[in-house]
This record gives sequence, structure tokens and C-alpha cells, in this order.
Amino acid sequence: MIIQVQIRKQLQADDRSFQLDIDFTSDSKRIVLFGPSGAGKSLTLLAIAGLLAPDQGLIRINQRALYDHEQGINLPPQQRNVAYLFQDYALFPHLTVAQNIAFGLQAGWLNPRKANNHPAVQKWLKLFELNTTAKSYPHQLSGGQRQRVALARALVLEPDILLLDEPFSALDPALRDRMRKELSTLQQQLDVPMLVITHDPADVTVLGEAVFEVRDGRIAAANRGS
Repeated sequence: MIIQVQIRKQLQADDRSFQLDIDFTSDSKRIVLFGPSGAGKSLTLLAIAGLLAPDQGLIRINQRALYDHEQGINLPPQQRNVAYLFQDYALFPHLTVAQNIAFGLQAGWLNPRKANNHPAVQKWLKLFELNTTAKSYPHQLSGGQRQRVALARALVLEPDILLLDEPFSALDPALRDRMRKELSTLQQQLDVPMLVITHDPADVTVLGEAVFEVRDGRIAAANRGS
């Protein structure tokens, strides 16, 4: 996989302004954008996912343009084949585990019986050891289980890249360490490219192969991690 991001965005809020000017290219399947809160990491992720329109620049994955200002290309999120794992997981509280995973599949798969029996849903339930919780609701799950459900929902459509926004910040320290290692192992097993944003050096140590430090809306440094 090759991801190329060269984007600029001027943001204004009352008397405050922020200039996002991100430029990086990587062929790694384990990319980390590292930096303090407010540096522009989440804005970059939103732009890649198609949830924020840059003012200019380009975004390409495997030479496929998701956004190209000069060419007039700005694919909507549903056409980008990019999975976005939100910081709070954004699970649907009224849907079961199986239904949450099935969300985004063809119409009709939110029917509980169909969701439970869908081959792709069954695959991820088994892989993430969620079979016994298939009929449970998010509020009945542990923090680690909720994260696995969110990952399964993100991966069920076989995206070109998985975007993770501070994926462990909502977990307690012990669970954070375990889930960090679990995600690392899963990524290697599944061979799915991922881009993680974080302010935690421990995430960089475990997950970072290509690491880009983001400060004040720009790439301040780049290096090879683990």
C-alpha cells in the first residue's frame, strides 16, 4: 500500500485561526501520526475519510485519487473504501453486536436473524471471539469487547485502509496495554493497512512502523518505528 497525503486547510473559529499543511507519503502498513492534542492529527484523519474537505492538495491510496483539488476529485466517504474507527467507537446502542457488525452491508442484514447468520458477520464474530455476545447490546459489553465490535464493523467491508482515532484513550491503563498488543497482532494477521493517530508514546512503540510527528498543523519529523 502507498498512501500520499498533501493537503492544506485554513480553519477559522471566532478570533482563532489554524492552518493545516500536511505532507507525507508512506508505503508502510503501520503508520502513526503522533503529536499533542490540537496539532491537526484528527483533522488529517477526517480529510482522508472524506469528512473534511481540504482547500487544496491531494489524497491518494495505491494511486487511486480520493481527493485531488486540481483534477476536481473529491470522492464522498462511502466511495473511498476507507474505514474510520472513532475514538468513542460510535456503536449503535439499539443494535446488537451482530447488527452493529452487519451495518453497512446490503439492505436487510440488520434483521437480527439475518445479521447473526451472515457469513461475513460470522467470520468476524469468530475472529474477534465475540460469538457469545452476538445478541448483546453495547451497554452490556466491556470496553475491550466494544472496541472489538467497532473494529469488526470497520473491517467487514474489507477497506483499503483502517483509520484509528486515539483508539485506546477511553480504556483503563491495564486494558489499554492489552488491547494495544491485541491490535498489533490482529493487524499482522489480517495484513490490513492502518493509520493510527495518538499522543501516547506507548502506541508509537507498539504500532508505529512509519511515524510522523505532527505539530502546529505540519509534519515536524518522520522516522521508522518498531
